Amino acid sequence: MATETIEATDHKLLVAGEWIETGEWSEVQSPYDGTLIGRVPTGDTGLVEKAVDAAVEAFKAGDFPQHERAAVLDRAADLVAEREDDLTATIAAEAGKPLKTARVEAQRCVSTLTFSAVEARKLTGEMVPMEAGAAGVGKFGVMLRLPYGVVGAISPFNFPLNLVAHKLGPSIAAGNATVLKPAGQTPISSIKLAEILLDAGLPGGWLNVVCGSGAEVGNAIVENDAIGAITFTGSPPVGWGIRSKAPRKKVNLELGSTAPLIVHEDGDWETAADKAKLHAFSHEGQSCISVQRILVHQKVAERFTDRFVKNVEQLVTGDPMDENTDVGPLISRKDRDRVKEWVDEAAKTGEILTGGELVDEDRCLAPTVIREPSRDSRVWCDEIFGPVATVHSFGSFDEAIELANDSRFGLQAGVFTRDLGLALEAGNRLEFGGVLVNEVPTFRADQMPYGGVKESGNTREGPAYAVRELTEERLVTLQA
Repeated sequence: MATETIEATDHKLLVAGEWIETGEWSEVQSPYDGTLIGRVPTGDTGLVEKAVDAAVEAFKAGDFPQHERAAVLDRAADLVAEREDDLTATIAAEAGKPLKTARVEAQRCVSTLTFSAVEARKLTGEMVPMEAGAAGVGKFGVMLRLPYGVVGAISPFNFPLNLVAHKLGPSIAAGNATVLKPAGQTPISSIKLAEILLDAGLPGGWLNVVCGSGAEVGNAIVENDAIGAITFTGSPPVGWGIRSKAPRKKVNLELGSTAPLIVHEDGDWETAADKAKLHAFSHEGQSCISVQRILVHQKVAERFTDRFVKNVEQLVTGDPMDENTDVGPLISRKDRDRVKEWVDEAAKTGEILTGGELVDEDRCLAPTVIREPSRDSRVWCDEIFGPVATVHSFGSFDEAIELANDSRFGLQAGVFTRDLGLALEAGNRLEFGGVLVNEVPTFRADQMPYGGVKESGNTREGPAYAVRELTEERLVTLQA
């Protein structure tokens, strides 16, 4: 039985400190049953230009010092905590994310804004040791960190509140005005976060929210010369396409992965199986670091797989608005059908141990485990972004490293081992932005550096690191 409801409401866009309508509307529907969640106005290139102009004007006014930015972010964090129930229900309704998972996202948003407030207070440059060389004797040097001015932020559907906070919080902390394009499937959470920031005292123009298509609104943000930096989370083709369109801008990309989990023979395979149950299927596997490729030493592979499959079969699939649900629908029927096609393809070379079928009147894909699909199948080579995990056995740690690195992606990897030497070796040899020992690759604390290599991106998020990415350095020297 559903425990939460969201009343369908019309929302507005935020431009130049005003909430506006455009006359054109986009419907936001439940991925689960198609219920109308709300409507948002559709923006266009002209509205983006107006939003950018407002952001430029706000930034040039220069009346938003660090301590005020920090205070706004602190108040916003408190308001998110106060409105947790509404934000939780909104995330669950528009993203199809189960309530228990959506609630965690709302709570993490509080942390993200709080850490951003900390960075606003401590933002500084660094001293340059000029007299370390003879040419610098008598000189004083300092490296300043200065905002780009206006940041364009483009966010994904899968974390419609917290990943938006990971863009807005650091951008505000760094002293940038921001133009945000939320994901078309999940814009309401972003709009509610914008409302919170304004209620917390964010001055007009410092945040502008324009909904619309990537082809029009997204490209208008990317191509606007007044925007100095872009921060994007989403698919690799779109992300690298943005990078190619804006070669002279700072473009921060956090993209996809095929997150591997290595379980060595000496590792705590029971804990690994229990954690993988949650983190391969949380939000239907629609996370860049969802456990996808599980690599298990052949000595423990049978026991691990048996425990893992039994765990997965305990998951409750269905209505995301039900507190008992663990796995809800994919974001769209198109994505559901794509993932089902990949599973059917993998079944030709591998063995489906559980799942693989559509359930709940075909609204959801059952959590699926596939053993040993071929290494040219899409479930091995590409990011599934669905409730599917594959299990493969290996004979040596070297082979496990090779299998994990057999990917054009490199966001995060997990390794379970009790051998400190192997843990350090994994840290050195795994070609990923993060290597998590005795943890699944899906783990993320909001203050930690998070980002990838290869096709997975070129940046690090986490407020302390994102602030660096959203500021540029300027050297100033003084002659004594």
